[in-house]
Amino acid sequence: MDPPGARRTGGQPPDDVREALARVLDALRSAAYVTDEQGCIVEVNARAQQLLARPAAQLMGQDAHDLLHRNQYGERMPRTQCSMREAIHAGRTAQKTGEWLERGDGTLLRVAWTVAPCDLGDRSAALVLLHSHHAAERPEGAGTRLSELERLALLAETTSQLTSTLDVEEALRRLVRLVVPRLADWAVIDLITERDEVRRVTVAHMDNGVLAYREDLQGPMPPVPEESPMPLSRALRGAASALARPETYRGPPDSGLAVEQRRLFEVTGMHSAVIAPIRSLREVLGALTLGRSAQPEPFTAADIALLEDITRRAGLALDNARLYQRQRTVAETMQRHLLPQLPHGLGLEMTARYLSAPDASDVGGDWYDAFTLADGAMALAIGDVVGHDLDAASGMAQLRNMLRAYAWSQQRPPSKIVSWLDQASVRIAEVSMATLVFARTTMTDDGQCELSWTNAGHPPPLLITHDGVARYLTDGHGLLLGVAPDQVRADATTALPPGSTLLLYTDGLIESPGKSIDDGLRRLSRHAASLAHRPLEPFTDQLLARTRPSDNDDDVALLAVRIPSDASLADAKALRPYGAQ
Repeated sequence: MDPPGARRTGGQPPDDVREALARVLDALRSAAYVTDEQGCIVEVNARAQQLLARPAAQLMGQDAHDLLHRNQYGERMPRTQCSMREAIHAGRTAQKTGEWLERGDGTLLRVAWTVAPCDLGDRSAALVLLHSHHAAERPEGAGTRLSELERLALLAETTSQLTSTLDVEEALRRLVRLVVPRLADWAVIDLITERDEVRRVTVAHMDNGVLAYREDLQGPMPPVPEESPMPLSRALRGAASALARPETYRGPPDSGLAVEQRRLFEVTGMHSAVIAPIRSLREVLGALTLGRSAQPEPFTAADIALLEDITRRAGLALDNARLYQRQRTVAETMQRHLLPQLPHGLGLEMTARYLSAPDASDVGGDWYDAFTLADGAMALAIGDVVGHDLDAASGMAQLRNMLRAYAWSQQRPPSKIVSWLDQASVRIAEVSMATLVFARTTMTDDGQCELSWTNAGHPPPLLITHDGVARYLTDGHGLLLGVAPDQVRADATTALPPGSTLLLYTDGLIESPGKSIDDGLRRLSRHAASLAHRPLEPFTDQLLARTRPSDNDDDVALLAVRIPSDASLADAKALRPYGAQ
């Protein structure tokens, strides 16, 4: 597969021209390749393959600029700033030193190059000679002081990157990628927890061009001493930013925190570090330490101002993410506590699952319920309150409680119960719109299990027989709650065969961005049928694992009911249907 940005050449030169090119390149003592007039590689010698750590198959036909050219930070170089590309297109000879190319293993290679025009028979081309300064040399500019333009660009990128996520861990990963290796070889993040404990959450560095984390240096830290003048202690108290060196922590330690800092310098080999507090508007959240080990330039006082600008932005972003996650945790905890314990009745076997939305999404209003009614019937419900926040979870609780009250006190068909609920949701509850399936399960006089239900804009229940025949219960469908409270709702009734499974679920199980709802319904039906012979608990777990879309961004609630076998039904004949009130 071509790398991003690569472009294939319009055609290779004739075989005799390529053979001649190969002989010429192999005779050279330098790494060399030839490009066509568009800058795509048409021939490369063995020395260039070795120098670039890329076989000919990865080079031939690729746009040399997009594939190889990088700046001192390993970022793609804009085409307009590439003097080699300009010389190739202009068909002139050019030379330059101190350029950077990306090798096949991801490391940067500092080179000098020479470009000379040549012919490929019927078209012009360019010969490129490469000379390496040192294959293992680090980018010279990575540790030098940034220009004012580069500084402003870094701060703008920091703001953009950190404010576009509400996940604390993702924000920390982005912060590390912003400063390593652009400013430092090492990034260390210490955070103060809500219990005023310090935890070293990140110790990261570049390892052969890949960002690596030192988990052995991460973990809980000693408490922050109140009077210590040491740089990290002062930063965690929000007092000041400071420079630090190994010598800073070589004297007698004044605290356990100083012992950990000495160990950090010894293990990482940092010869220079700068430490700044991470503050929100209300409190100190932690500290960011940048350290240099391979980069020879020490940090100076001028670097403190830049780091403080970065940590100021990081503090605001982390505070927002923490507040968001705190609200999410409250809503999710409330939602879970409001979900019921499943009852026993009619010999039915029941199990339920609730999965909150992925980390990047909000808490939703998905819910399920099952309870025994005054006449002995079993009530089943599944619903989804529109919205993704604490209000949605609160609205779910209001609907659930009102539904229970109506269903218990009024032994009426499901359609009538839901009609009353619809009117109440508009006039009493703080719910704008919601979907719902409400059902009653009873025993008929001949000992069969029967389901009566009404559907308020919700995905249809799925019934799977023991031998794997699946069908959706699409009757009894009406508008969702909150749209037309005075509408006349319909009931539907069906027999539930012995050993069959009834599945009630929310749309998070079947909906996926870019795909139709019909695709999700087909996927659910197919997997449910294949699992029909499984016991109910593994049936539910496997169905959830196989069916929930990987790009799902919504909650999922699922209620599975297994109808007893013929023998069990005979023992559960005590109940009768509610009649035709």
